[in-house]
Parts: sequence; structure tokens; C-alpha cells
Amino acid sequence: MDYSFCGNSGLQLPKISLGLWHNFGEVDDFTNAKKMIFYAFDKGITHFDLANNYGPPPGSAELNFGKVLSEDLKGYRDHLIISSKAGHQMWSGPYGDGSSRKSIMASIDQSLKRTGLEYFDIFYSHRYDNQTPVEETMQALIDIVKQGKALYIGISKYPAEETKKAYEFLKKQHVPCLVYQDKYNMFHRYPEEEHLELNEEYGVGFVAFSPLAQGILTDKYLNGIPENSRAAKEHGFLRKEEITFEIIEQVKKLNQIANKRGQTLAEMALAWVLNHKEVTSVIVGTSSVSQLDTNLGVLKNMSFTEKELCEIEKIIPPAP
Repeated sequence: MDYSFCGNSGLQLPKISLGLWHNFGEVDDFTNAKKMIFYAFDKGITHFDLANNYGPPPGSAELNFGKVLSEDLKGYRDHLIISSKAGHQMWSGPYGDGSSRKSIMASIDQSLKRTGLEYFDIFYSHRYDNQTPVEETMQALIDIVKQGKALYIGISKYPAEETKKAYEFLKKQHVPCLVYQDKYNMFHRYPEEEHLELNEEYGVGFVAFSPLAQGILTDKYLNGIPENSRAAKEHGFLRKEEITFEIIEQVKKLNQIANKRGQTLAEMALAWVLNHKEVTSVIVGTSSVSQLDTNLGVLKNMSFTEKELCEIEKIIPPAP
């Protein structure tokens, strides 16, 4: 495994991190989830990315990871980077959603209890909440660090203007933002508009989630929607109607380039994200050990020729 320093910090993250958004909840096979966590760690993946609402049901991914940690990985805590987040709907009532101090503080205490941890390595504000002043959310994160409940803090899915405001506030309080997390893949290039440059300016790392567009940037959907795929499931965020004819045609063209490179499409899509110098790590979500192993194949070839990059740009133009 290759590791990169996260922004201007001394913390190194693996190029590939394991996300527990899908396939680690109560509705999923716990034995399979445990195997994926073990395999990831054995292969040098030290960063495991959670959120309080991951499941389903919400909270169950943290419970399951905590179970694996206490039963099998307890002696390896100092070898792990464990992150979690709060900000999306988690419980009913006015305090179970959003990024108020009340919600953030209650959420981290609940997450620590579910995982059985004394602290998180990284704790994020999971989303921008336009009902709460950014300063209130950032002060809550600062206090979480000062209370020893997290070593570092990050933010996720904030508009560029509010991101800059958050970075400035944290910098003045001498608890700088470690990392920014957002969706980034060949079909979703929004971070290129402002966020990547902003992170460079403030020395903040960038962690990309959904680098495979929830499986679209693999060979899985080249011939339709297979049974047991994300698009075939009733729960989840990938809907059948998102896999259009136009998307499939683009995927087929990208797959041809990947074949010429001697890679799977998934490997090339991960390499493309990691080829951007601002990106510290990509979070992969997997449903099996074999799928995780395939994704790790990206480490064999993460460089591109100018010709390859030009061919890719013709298929998936950059953000306007």
C-alpha cells in the first residue's frame, strides 16, 4: 500500500481507504463484512470511514465495526485511522438532523458508544447545514478535539464559499481542518471547480468518496443491471433510471481505454482520481473480498500518458 500525507499535516492516509456506507449494516451479512475489514487491513488499508447514519438501519455500521474492533482488532487500535461523521438525519425530532452544536455533540457521544472507541482519529461535519451558522458547527468540532474525542476534524460536502469560511475560522482557532471529503469521479467533477484549489491553498487534504460512481464505473453494468447490484436493490442511493443509454455508451468507451492499459475499468477510474495531486485517498465501497482485491489492483498502475488523458477528456469533459 502507498500512503500520502494529508494536506499539511503529519498524518498519512492510505491511497485506498475502505468506506462502510454500504454492505456493513444490520441488513447485510456480518461474516462477509468482517472478512472485508480483515482483508483490507491485511493489505495495508488503515483508514476505515464511517458515519453515524451508515447502515441500514442508521447506526448499525458503527455497531458492526465496533464489534469487529472489540473482538478481533482491539490490539491494533494504534494502527488504525477511524473516521466518522454527523450532520444527516439520524433520529427523530429537531436535534437528530443538521449541524447545530447540540446535534454534533450528541452525535459524537452516540458514535463513540456504538463503536466502543475512546476517540475518533477524524470526525467530520457530514454536510453543510444552511440553518446553522458555520461558526457554531466549527466551534463544536474544535471543542470535540479539545475534549479528546477526536484527533483531527474534517468537513464534507460544503459549498466553496462556506468551505473557505470554515477553514478561516478553524485556522484562527489553531485547530486547522485536516481533510475535506466529497464525491469525485469521472462523472462527477464538481470539486474541480473550486474545492481542489481551495484545499491546496489552505493545506487541507482531499478524500474522494464514490470514485466508481457507486459501481457505474466498473464492468458491472455494461450489459444491463445484474441481480444483487446496488441499482437492483430497493434501499440505497443508486437508482435504475440513473443508468441511461448515454452513460452506458460512455462507460463502454472508457472500458476500451482501460483494456488498452491492461486494467479493469474500476482500476482505471480509481487511478484517474488518484492521478490528481490534490487527492490524498479514495474511499472504496465493496460487497466482497474479491471486489476489494480487484480495486487494490489500481496500485500497480496509477500513471497516465497525455494521450490517454486526452482520450478520457473527450468522453467525460471537465466541469464547466
